[in-house]
Amino acid sequence: MLVLLFHLLLAAAVFTFTLILVIAKPWKLDIGYSALIGALISILLGISTPYDIVKVWNIIWNPTFTFVAIIIMSLVFDYSGFFEYYAIRISKIAAGNGLRLFVLIVLLGSAISAFFANDGTALVLTPIVSAITARTGMDKRRATAFIMATGFIADSSSLPFIISNLVNIIGAGYFGISFAEYAETMIIPDLVSILASLAVLILIYRREAAVQYNTANVGDENKVIVDRQIFRLAFPFIALVVLAYFLSSIDSIPVSFIALPAALIILYLARVNGKINTNTVIREAPWQIVLFSLGMYVVVYGFGNAGLTQLLTDLMRHLMILGNPTYTVLGGLFFGFLAGSMNNLPSTMMGVLTVSNLNGNRFLIYANVIGNDIGPKFTPIGSLATLLWMYTLKRKHGIEITPAYYMKIGFMAALPVLTLTLISLYAVIELGL
Repeated sequence: MLVLLFHLLLAAAVFTFTLILVIAKPWKLDIGYSALIGALISILLGISTPYDIVKVWNIIWNPTFTFVAIIIMSLVFDYSGFFEYYAIRISKIAAGNGLRLFVLIVLLGSAISAFFANDGTALVLTPIVSAITARTGMDKRRATAFIMATGFIADSSSLPFIISNLVNIIGAGYFGISFAEYAETMIIPDLVSILASLAVLILIYRREAAVQYNTANVGDENKVIVDRQIFRLAFPFIALVVLAYFLSSIDSIPVSFIALPAALIILYLARVNGKINTNTVIREAPWQIVLFSLGMYVVVYGFGNAGLTQLLTDLMRHLMILGNPTYTVLGGLFFGFLAGSMNNLPSTMMGVLTVSNLNGNRFLIYANVIGNDIGPKFTPIGSLATLLWMYTLKRKHGIEITPAYYMKIGFMAALPVLTLTLISLYAVIELGL
């Protein structure tokens, strides 16, 4: 018994050390290399095994390459001026009404998250919103409200498709859920999450958003278009790619087999046109996430085998005694808090390993995804994108979001949104909506 406890504590120590390396970035160490160091330590200490690398790679290759491809596509469209064009357009549609602009930005963010993933929204929309708030003369307090709303909706609206979040790709891929089946289940919870997010964010920021601005200061949307051919291709290209995702469900084709060729095609077209620096796009693609996923998941896999997975499985079994919808809601909330405390990528892995021990309970499969999509809003360490987002805001835009403020807003907004979304998930599965 003492040996098992020591093994579990040792695995917990290695995981904690790895997470600190990833977050603190000593010696400017990239996240991928930090995770690989943790994996090496885990293997040397006998917590993980070399064969775990093979097991983990079989789990993460499709999600990570899909994610990289989606971000490449979002960067190409961003550099073409596509996202900024529509951000300026909605600023004019709002006709100088700050609250109306607030709502439209949240809805734009939810649309970008659906097709370009949550990190895509944080990456491309945040600087655009920051620029718009500056052009309209908003002070930092009001600008912070718009930017916090952008950051929140990026995650809370990343439920509808497998491609909308790396968490979704991992959760669905592990259990062999097709693109169509996943979308059929999660469309309604996503709509509930968007509406709940909008309501909560308006409640929190109604005073800050209630501002009037001069639309003449927003700028000319036509002047931000850099590559008109890519700009015009955007909607039909996105529609064709999404159609291909749905068709891939027929023969269980991995989504990366669609996403990677699509990214290469749009990247090639951009290079041929010569108006977008495709070398910059390739350089800014999140290649480190491949190494991070492999390294961190080897650490997590060993941590799970050391006893954590069994502890979580026992906890879920006790929750299931309470019946539904209680265990779906409490299970999803637990996964959400786990994501907030240990980062959502490792917590997603712990979740899928736990649910697989429960014969792949359908309610908990999706509750794990929802919890790990929205739960990261509880704390800044909940997702890597949030840490990068906060750092970029301070360095490039002069807007500092303190961890205390982030957690205050996170709990106020994420707790009701996550709860309502989980209730809607239960209704969809149980009632066949």
